[in-house]
Amino acid sequence: MFRLAISDVWSHKRRLAGSMIAVVLGVAFLSGTLLLGDTLKANFDNLFTTANGGTDVVLRGDTQIGSDINKSRSGVDASLVATARSTPGVADAEPYVEGFGQLVGRDGTRIGGNGPPTTAANWVDVASLNPYRIVEGRAPQADDEVVINRGAAKSGKLRLGDTTTVLTPAPVRVKIVGISTFGTADGSGQSTFTAMTLHAATRYLTDASARVSQILIEADPGVAPGQIIAALQPKLPAGVQAITGQDLADENIDAINGGFLGFLRNALTGFAVVALLVAVFSIYNTFSILGAQRARASALLRAVGATRRQVVGAGLTEAVAVGVIGSTVGWATGIGIAAGLKGVFDGFGFALPAGGLVFTAGSALIAVLAGVAATLVAGVVPSIRSSRVAPVAALRDQAAEARTVSMRRGLLGGVMTAGGVAALVIAAVRPGPMSIAGIGAVLALVGMVVLGAVAARPAAAVLGAPVARMRGITGVLARENSMRNPRRTAATASALLVGVAVVAMFTVVAASLKTSAAQGMDRALAADIVVDTPGFGGGVSTQRGRLDPAMQRRLSTVDGVALATGLTSGNALIAGQPHSVTAADPKQVGSVIDLGVTSGSIAAMTPASVAVSTDAAESNHWQVGSTAPITYPDGATGTVTVAAIYSHPEITGDYLVSAAGWVPHTGQAVVSKIMVKLRPGVDAATAKAAIQAATAGYGEPRVQDRAEYRSSATSGINTFLGLIYVMLALAIVIALMGISNTLSLSIHERTRELGLLRAVGQTRAQTRAMVRWESVLVAVFGTVGGVGLGTLLGWSMVEAASSTTLSAFSAPPAQLALFVVVGAVAGTLAGIRPARRAARLNMLRAISAE
Repeated sequence: MFRLAISDVWSHKRRLAGSMIAVVLGVAFLSGTLLLGDTLKANFDNLFTTANGGTDVVLRGDTQIGSDINKSRSGVDASLVATARSTPGVADAEPYVEGFGQLVGRDGTRIGGNGPPTTAANWVDVASLNPYRIVEGRAPQADDEVVINRGAAKSGKLRLGDTTTVLTPAPVRVKIVGISTFGTADGSGQSTFTAMTLHAATRYLTDASARVSQILIEADPGVAPGQIIAALQPKLPAGVQAITGQDLADENIDAINGGFLGFLRNALTGFAVVALLVAVFSIYNTFSILGAQRARASALLRAVGATRRQVVGAGLTEAVAVGVIGSTVGWATGIGIAAGLKGVFDGFGFALPAGGLVFTAGSALIAVLAGVAATLVAGVVPSIRSSRVAPVAALRDQAAEARTVSMRRGLLGGVMTAGGVAALVIAAVRPGPMSIAGIGAVLALVGMVVLGAVAARPAAAVLGAPVARMRGITGVLARENSMRNPRRTAATASALLVGVAVVAMFTVVAASLKTSAAQGMDRALAADIVVDTPGFGGGVSTQRGRLDPAMQRRLSTVDGVALATGLTSGNALIAGQPHSVTAADPKQVGSVIDLGVTSGSIAAMTPASVAVSTDAAESNHWQVGSTAPITYPDGATGTVTVAAIYSHPEITGDYLVSAAGWVPHTGQAVVSKIMVKLRPGVDAATAKAAIQAATAGYGEPRVQDRAEYRSSATSGINTFLGLIYVMLALAIVIALMGISNTLSLSIHERTRELGLLRAVGQTRAQTRAMVRWESVLVAVFGTVGGVGLGTLLGWSMVEAASSTTLSAFSAPPAQLALFVVVGAVAGTLAGIRPARRAARLNMLRAISAE
């Protein structure tokens, strides 16, 4: 039976090609995402290991605020450098001062302004303590000399000997005297790095000249880092921590794996699972149709003594063969997918530090096994169904699927769909754990797939009615063909339903986010002009470039400006928990932001006050006059009193503190954005041009009026949505290939029927049109179902997550209607190949076919 099964696979290789391609694409996406994840992990591991590889011990502040890329840590007293150098076993100890420092390129704009870290620090002369190596020029010797990494030099078109500006954030004119590499790479991932003298770093990167960010220690040969830590421990003051360089690298690796990288890998894997799930439907359809077309062969095998188990085994052998070959090819194809995914992220502005691809046996095994398992799951039911056909009954051609749908299936699908919808409604009406919405989504999706066979016939009748009226007998035949086997129509459309449902869900969620953000900006923004720098996201804690506080005073003197005040963002521990914090002048912030104060007074805030949003007040059971402990970025602690509670946190976030109380603890004075209020009657366009001229020497920050700022606040959502569309495009392609493959296989099944139609006068053009319209009806059926389900899922998610940042449900009708139109067009394209095949059938041979 095994040899017979393999022979059968070979004899049907053309018919199995569509399923094998579905397996290849599904596994390729999974393989590519796993491969990209492994590569990113290896590169991040290498990055952090290289950064700390030569450092035996690091002295740093023991207070950390935040995590992952947003974390900050208090510094240490510079006098500890001498303490470290005098400790037995220490070969050398070097102070390290690090802060914000953004290079300006040859064209006058900031380098790396769209998200990657832009750091500056002092150049460390001890090679073992410095991961950077000078490949051109020399180390800085004067305060106006810098070394920049080669990646930044390429991005900014800067060369050795050029004079440029470093924004610290105050503009500092410097001369490039050296070009460096990070090990052998052009830089540390996608970040830019500017190195200056220790004196310059202390002068420009910190407001506390007696403190440094870290102290880097090199041990004498043969001395273990643990020995140095043990010797240093009694000498360290409170608030200072000693850690080995390896432990620091491991800490950073764990942080990136548990934060950004972990989220990215999980998201990519989720998209890959959707693609593989869609492929399962296509594979299932192929095996179902092939089972019907081989019914006579199976019956003959049973007649000569083959058991049902052997017939099922032969079918599963075929599935395994398709799965193994398709999964193996898919894994190899994943190499190209990984490179393509990297390019997609780069194209959307999310540059990932991926170097050479890293192959692991575990990821390859997972991808191949997932493909084989998916193919087996799709092939089990058709194989068992084929084995149940009685030998005598199977001596005539028949479809493996019954033309009618059992009442049990309809009842099961109805119950699951109703239960899923009920759970989604409950999650929306009574916001609580998102798990309720998740359970509802799974039940609704599975229920609709099961119920699809019940809905297929009436849906095809309704959708096909306009086609029948428009296309005459050709449209009538297309409508009847899509109605005659509802189980097959539903199974074919289900693949598209799943893909479109996910796309529609994200579209609804994104539209709701945009609407919520736009409404929030409309009610909170009172400024006429906003000056900031582009970056990822729109919140107060995003990694945007920083602005010079002196720019506020300069803009205040521009004609037509009544007020220019800055907002500073950062992280602090409040009541023991890390929170994003905005600092502003309480006397001025009310003129540029409508905070919607419900109690207390913003203007009455002192350096020891905090204003909180309604949500923060409720979650902490605070009211005006409540107190809470606070830990600042420099490790200093204190107590803040709630001075006001507000309901419009869209711009400031949930916590607002006084700039006078915040700035002394930040180390480097910066502002995130400057809000400008114009005098009454001043033309906004004229004032904007004057402000742009006044900020030209600061790396050309972004200057926007109210409408532009409102638009930019939601532009990041469009970027993410576009990225999601690209990620899910493969799933849609697989689904459309499934429609094409199902129709192609059904052409073989309907050979005699097509021949008879041609014999009674149907032209080739009419045959092609009939098959294409059949494809369109199946595609529209799946698309409409997917749009409806996706809208429901999106509504439930939005309402379940209802808060001050996501409170307005929005389902864009034009965009959702466009999905249906695109589905119809895609259905037309999917039907081209089977339509041509049907039209090319030889009439006489088709009539005589069995």
